[in-house]
Amino acid sequence: MYVRRILTTLVVSALMCGVANLAQAQSESSKGAAKSAKPETKPTAAVAGNAEPTLIGQFGTWGAYTATPNGKKVCFALAKPSSSKTNPPNRPRDPAYAFVSTRPAEKVINEVSIMIGYTLKPGSESALEVGGASYAMYTQGDGLWIKNAAEEERMVDAMRKASDVVVKGMSAKGTETTDTFSLKGLSQALDKLAQDCKR
Repeated sequence: MYVRRILTTLVVSALMCGVANLAQAQSESSKGAAKSAKPETKPTAAVAGNAEPTLIGQFGTWGAYTATPNGKKVCFALAKPSSSKTNPPNRPRDPAYAFVSTRPAEKVINEVSIMIGYTLKPGSESALEVGGASYAMYTQGDGLWIKNAAEEERMVDAMRKASDVVVKGMSAKGTETTDTFSLKGLSQALDKLAQDCKR
């Protein structure tokens, strides 16, 4: 379990620069132009074996992507928050992203992770709230993963049906954050990845 989380962190971190550029291109371009957006080459892309993520579909607020870091296929849905709040207000942070990743070589399907945009308070726990339920999230660096992996499938099912998900965290400096992600299009993005990410 711990190794799985570390691998996700490494892959997501390596892809983050390219994905961030694609996400920015999506929000600034028209729908047609967004599909042909290409990330800039970044040093982290070289670390991941030149794995530039490719947008294979945009569904509501969620983009569906594939990449092949070090020859192993990774598929993921990505969204930025529809709203973000900090307490105290207006604290600076990097952009946050929600991911749902599939890695066939590791037999991982629909793993939820959040890149929160700051270093989380060491040892702190965060929560993801969706469909009237709250799921404890494990924190490491600037990433969140579900604490009880046995609940992940149920959480993803809830995410497919709900209108939004709320993620709460605390930074190393004590700033509390609340990010709300729209789930519009997530179900279609996951269906697209399921088709595209077969072995």
